[in-house]
Amino acid sequence: MTTDRAAAQQQERPEQPDRPERREPSERREPREGPARPARTDRPDPVTGVDLRVGGVEVRPVAGHIGAEITGVDLAAPLDDAVADLIRRAVLRWKVVFFRDQRLDHAGQVAFARRFGEPVVLGRRGGASPPDFPEVETTADRLELGGRYGMDHEEWLARRRPHLLRGWHCDHGARVDPPAATILRAESVPPYGGDTTWANLAAAYAGLSAPVRAFVDGLRAEHRLGVGYQPRPGDDAYLRHLLDHQVASEHPLVRVHPETGERVLFVNGYYIEQITGVSRPESAALLQMLLDQAVRPEYTVRFRWAPGSVAFWDNRATIHLAPGDHTGLDAPRIMHRVMLHGEVPVGVDGRPSTPVTGTEAGRW
Repeated sequence: MTTDRAAAQQQERPEQPDRPERREPSERREPREGPARPARTDRPDPVTGVDLRVGGVEVRPVAGHIGAEITGVDLAAPLDDAVADLIRRAVLRWKVVFFRDQRLDHAGQVAFARRFGEPVVLGRRGGASPPDFPEVETTADRLELGGRYGMDHEEWLARRRPHLLRGWHCDHGARVDPPAATILRAESVPPYGGDTTWANLAAAYAGLSAPVRAFVDGLRAEHRLGVGYQPRPGDDAYLRHLLDHQVASEHPLVRVHPETGERVLFVNGYYIEQITGVSRPESAALLQMLLDQAVRPEYTVRFRWAPGSVAFWDNRATIHLAPGDHTGLDAPRIMHRVMLHGEVPVGVDGRPSTPVTGTEAGRW
């Protein structure tokens, strides 16, 4: 709004032809037509002062608080150390970065992930995941989950998402040591729909008023797998599975990022059961306020996938929303995920997260 007002005032001012900085008509740039593209970044990042280009590899921010596209790099080829460092710094700065038109296979995705940490090996995966690459989880596995417990996929999703913000999550947030980062690769996607959205939790924390920041700095919350699940009438095999395989941890509501030092509003709609030390009504009201803050549009970025697209995000400082608008399309959405081992979160007061049940740091 301020920019629009300034532009209007500029139009109302009389011409001043004797001003030396005024461009001649031949020097004026033509307005850009067509869809917006990520801005070129010939200068260092204005916030951190970090260079955003190494050789022909360039980081192009795509939104004000989160998200950047990295161009000029082939992820299937061995990465130069300077390029790997640029990617790492871009992930820390922009929280999620995107690569397009990549020709990665499973081995290449695992090799790329190893440049930035130790890949997680899950103890159990579905039938769609590649058996020879235990670090790779194929997201089509989830289509099998409802069937295992006597439900179709749509019913299973509906029972797990009792409110609109329920789908926002970090990966494996109920663990005492959630993954540090995730690398997701698109193999096949629908012709439209299926976009993923991320939110920057460091920006969301910084956007709170000072009194609210001071209040939430000292709070903790229990994160539990299966929160909010609506049981089926009668015997419910999935409910029995949740009770037999409980995973829960107590995390700080504000964690300190181990690499950047930023304070991160560590909330999501998927795992948080209860803010500890307050009543359930107080907890519900606080969580609603903080989740609304976390997913404000200005703190988010939405990515349209294509075959060969790769997203690499900081799981410690973001939550993301898996798409739900493609399930009615007769087109597969096949994605492959590799996660990197993470640290036990630490709060502003220096206290680490603690396991409640079913989780141990470093053991998957």
